[in-house]
Amino acid sequence: MKKSNSYKVFLFFNFIFMMFIVIVMLFPYLNIIAKSFNDGADTMKGGLTVYPRIFTLENFKTLMKDNSLISAAEVSVLRVITGVVLTLLVQFAAAYALTKNFRGKSIALTLYMIPMFVSAGQMPTYVLFSKMGLLNKFWVYILPSLFSFYNVIIIRTFLQNTIPASLEESAIIDGAGELTVFSKIILPLSKPILATIALWTMVMHWNDYTTTLLYIRKPGLYTLQYKMMELVKESERLQSIIAAARENGEAVDETLLNQMPTSEGITAAQIVLTTLPIICVYPFLQKYFVKGIMAGSIKG
Repeated sequence: MKKSNSYKVFLFFNFIFMMFIVIVMLFPYLNIIAKSFNDGADTMKGGLTVYPRIFTLENFKTLMKDNSLISAAEVSVLRVITGVVLTLLVQFAAAYALTKNFRGKSIALTLYMIPMFVSAGQMPTYVLFSKMGLLNKFWVYILPSLFSFYNVIIIRTFLQNTIPASLEESAIIDGAGELTVFSKIILPLSKPILATIALWTMVMHWNDYTTTLLYIRKPGLYTLQYKMMELVKESERLQSIIAAARENGEAVDETLLNQMPTSEGITAAQIVLTTLPIICVYPFLQKYFVKGIMAGSIKG
């Protein structure tokens, strides 16, 4: 089929527009990568684009000097794996139950919906976790985030729109029980929405450091993101001390200052390290992501 001139013009401008979007999206991350591999003192001069002017690994070495980072990384990985598995189990089971008709279903939906709009606040939450014995425990990372009614709605809508009720009825007629139907039919057909919720949950657990900040005081339970945040704050503190010393006319070792990574460089290195696992995992889930979120968010 021969393409018309107008269609060729459309394709050309569409290509130009999409390339512009790609450049706009990629530039901030490439800039962060350049800062992470650039000399700290040179970074503070500004004007850095998508490649380092003075290549160095000092920013990453500063992050890796703390031996507790390995332990923190292990805690973060364990948190992500445990959180994703248990969250999928709880939320998918709840969504599957809500596709059925049972006595008190409307009351259950109302009770589930209230926390979406009403929050007790930080202090009552802290007291509740304290009474439950979750403070300074690994499970404070997992239990409070197990259930999300928003995710349950997405999963339930996906099940209702994608899996025909006749398929389940046929299995029951053939003698399959609820557990068999759930494990042999519903779960295998729900890969798109499972991948979608798994990706959301993984990103949430991997990026979170406020839970550690608020509820954990044991260094052995610190997450990687919290340790990274501490390193950035320490670097900022040292730079503020040096700046104050200069203002007061005190001597500052310029050689040491030029070799010391800046908080901006360390922050950039932190972003690169913490986003790398998500970037590596996302391509494997992307093919399910669009299908899952579309089918789970539009009611047919």
